[in-house]
Amino acid sequence: MRSLLTASLALVALTSGPVLAAGDPEAGKIKGYTCTGCHGIAGYKNVYPTYNVPFIAGQNAEYLEAALKAYRSGERQHPTMTLHAESLSDEDIADIAAWLVTEKGEEG
Repeated sequence: MRSLLTASLALVALTSGPVLAAGDPEAGKIKGYTCTGCHGIAGYKNVYPTYNVPFIAGQNAEYLEAALKAYRSGERQHPTMTLHAESLSDEDIADIAAWLVTEKGEEG
């Protein structure tokens, strides 16, 4: 019984706490620098067609990875994002997400 309790507590300790992205944030900063041109400006709106561009600094890493992979595969549609994502490897995407999750940006 004691070993079961110890194993359960160890599992809780390993699975709780902050979730860190698997990629390399330093490499992601270099690879994803151009992302900040649109996604690093709070309240930014694209001119044509006009739409709000999401501010992505500090966003959830799993969401960022899923979104970039969906743009890369064509599952998610946006011409500019598809062009950016189609050249990214899984490692590039993980690195960019790891960098963005640590960024605070200038939103607020």
